[in-house]
This record gives sequence, structure tokens and C-alpha cells, in this order.
Amino acid sequence: MRAAWFDKFGSAREVLQVGERPTPATGPGEVLVRMHTSGINPSDVKKRAGSFPNLLDGGLVIPNSDGAGVIEAVGDGVDESRVGERVWVYQAQYARRFGTAAEYVAIDSRRAPRLPDAASFEIGACLGIPVMTAHRAVFADGPVEGQTLLITGGAGRVGFYAVQWARQAGATVIASASNEEDRKTCLAAGAHYVVNHRSETFATEVLAANGGDLIDRVVDVEFGANIQTSLEVLRIGGVIATYASVQEPEPTLPFFPMMYKDLTIRMIIVYAMPESAKDQAIADIEDALSSNALQHRIAHSLPLEQIVEASEIIEQGAVRGAVILSID
Repeated sequence: MRAAWFDKFGSAREVLQVGERPTPATGPGEVLVRMHTSGINPSDVKKRAGSFPNLLDGGLVIPNSDGAGVIEAVGDGVDESRVGERVWVYQAQYARRFGTAAEYVAIDSRRAPRLPDAASFEIGACLGIPVMTAHRAVFADGPVEGQTLLITGGAGRVGFYAVQWARQAGATVIASASNEEDRKTCLAAGAHYVVNHRSETFATEVLAANGGDLIDRVVDVEFGANIQTSLEVLRIGGVIATYASVQEPEPTLPFFPMMYKDLTIRMIIVYAMPESAKDQAIADIEDALSSNALQHRIAHSLPLEQIVEASEIIEQGAVRGAVILSID
């Protein structure tokens, strides 16, 4: 099969290769998926750069966790009726070496949920990390109907979906964005209000958007940089659900102000989500895709042979939509 891989850490241009690799065999409980698309996420390029030093201990790695395709074979214990099913794949390159940047992936059948006919394979490659992270961030701490949520970076990969999940669930959504294009994106996704997170009066503007009242939850793309704002805008018993802290990767926490507000800090990564949370996210995603209830943004779609260029787009950090590899 055609595949991309790396056997040492480094820049995309230095270490990524594309060529022929053995087609994987399907083990018990697994399905063999003929991949049509592969999604590249920031975590994928970070792994290739060396964020997990023991990743290559078992040998070369085929990158990327997300993608979509069609089941061609099933292993023992999997219903034969799944052959021919359109699926989206998640966690393909987590705690295992072989991801979706290949013509075939053999993977646990539960990591290959059904992809409704209404959704393209390109959309299927968007669902794993961005959509499931957003779902967990919005719903991990209970229903949001009637609540007010601040979603920072509402035009980002995860924030864009978090705005949609929260709005559709009946929350009042305040999103943050720093330019006019991103502001329009947040509004189109369903945000009721958009404030500029670079403003010196960011917290004041968030509260003003909520009629002066403290808010219930923050879904945060920059935990360390935004902790002071979160403290200012959250009510007692509020929640910070966060999935990144790039600007301040080792933030100092103001313990007593956080304690006095009885705050919950929810750290989120798809890989560590409870299986029950994954199952609920998958069910809600299927419903949303079937009814065309989610918006998606594909910024770039490139052939597998251009995985270097696609990875570099992600690393540059400016792209707002998904970067997809076509493997057809």
C-alpha cells in the first residue's frame, strides 16, 4: 500500500517519506479500512517533531489519527455486515504506530464509527480530534441549556465546533476573536456575541455581553494566558474546560482566588476521554451529520504525496480550517 511515514524525529521536509509499506492484517475485533482521506492536526506534527520521545521505540510511524474511508474486511468478532460501510476513523495513531496517512488502516472497530451518507470523506477527516474535543469541552460538566459560555478562539479548529455545539444545545455563546474575518466566522457558527480577546478590557466586555452577569463556563484555547480573565468572568462554581496552553505551557495558578470561586478545571484530550464520553460524542456527531447540522471548514486538500507541504501549513499556525490529505 502507499503510505507516508517517519523513522526519526525532525522537520517534515527532513524526515517524512512516501512510498510502499505492507498492507496491515486485520486482527480480532478490528476492521480494515481503505482510507480516502487523512486529517492532519497539530498533535500529529508535534509527535513527528519529537513531543513523545519514545514514539519510535517500536519502529517507524505512519502519522495522523483522523481520517475516513470504507471498511473492506473485518476481523474475528466483528459483524460481516460492516464490510462496505463508510466510516470515519479516530485515534489511529495513539498508543500504536500506524495512523491514517496510508491506503489502509487496521483498527479497533469502535474507532471506526459509521459516516452518514450526507457527509463527505473530507468531512469525515475533520471529526476526530476537533469535533470530539469540542463536544467534550462543552458537555463534560453537564447540560448547558440556559447557561452562558465564553468560547475563546471561536474561529479556531476546536472553538468553531464548540460554538456550534453550545448554541445548538441552548446556551448563550460569547466567542472571542481578534479580527473581523474571525468575528464573522464566530457569528456564522452561532455565537450570540463576539469580543476581542486582545482588548485590554476583555473581561469587562465579556460581562457586558452577558448583561453584567457572571458566566457559567469558559471553553479555553489558551488556559495560561487567559486564567485571569476566566477568574474575573466566572461565577462561583464555574468551569474552565481547556484543551491547550501554548503561550504559557507551564502557567502559574492563582490557587486561592480559584478556590474561593469553587472552580472546576477540566483538562481535555480526546485520547484520555472516558469511553462513555466518546460514545456520546459519536452518537451526537452521527445525528448532527445526518441532519447536516454542523458547519465544516476545509482549508486545504492535498494528495498524500504532498504530506510535507500539508504538515508545514499546520506548523505555520495561521490556517483556520482543516488540512486534509486525499488518498484516492
